[in-house]
Amino acid sequence: MATRQTSSSGRAKSPRIQVVLPEALLERLAVAADQDSRTVSNMAKVLIQQGLDRLQGGVRHQLERQQQVQPRLRQGRLRRIRLRGG
Repeated sequence: MATRQTSSSGRAKSPRIQVVLPEALLERLAVAADQDSRTVSNMAKVLIQQGLDRLQGGVRHQLERQQQVQPRLRQGRLRRIRLRGG
């Protein structure tokens, strides 16, 4: 769960999370942050946002595809089928 701290003026700060990264991943994050002239923390935030947007977009696309695949109800007059009893 994210923790929320208060600033010295008493205002609530944005929620914070703590993440443990392997050294190699942290190094890649630092390089990406440097290339974008961002802090490592801000770059992590941007990448998390992009990942969640992509994930939600994929779910949305999957739901739209399911709706298209579902058989449509037949339009028009219904026909009666008579069964012959023996």
